[in-house]
Amino acid sequence: MRRIRDVLRLKFEAKLSDCALEAAVGISKGAVAAYVSRARAAGLSWPLPADMDDTALERQLFPGQPAPEAR
Repeated sequence: MRRIRDVLRLKFEAKLSDCALEAAVGISKGAVAAYVSRARAAGLSWPLPADMDDTALERQLFPGQPAPEAR
């Protein structure tokens, strides 16, 4: 499962570096950078909108890909 919400929270709220995020979340620096880049390109900031669940977040960052339920 993707840890997008955790990455964004730690990056924007806790101000962790990509290296620190890699260790904290257990994903590569490349994935961390990609999530942050996609969030910025989508105009998202922290905190995320209250009504945005993980599925909606993933759809916004990865348009055109199947929803998690469909995988």
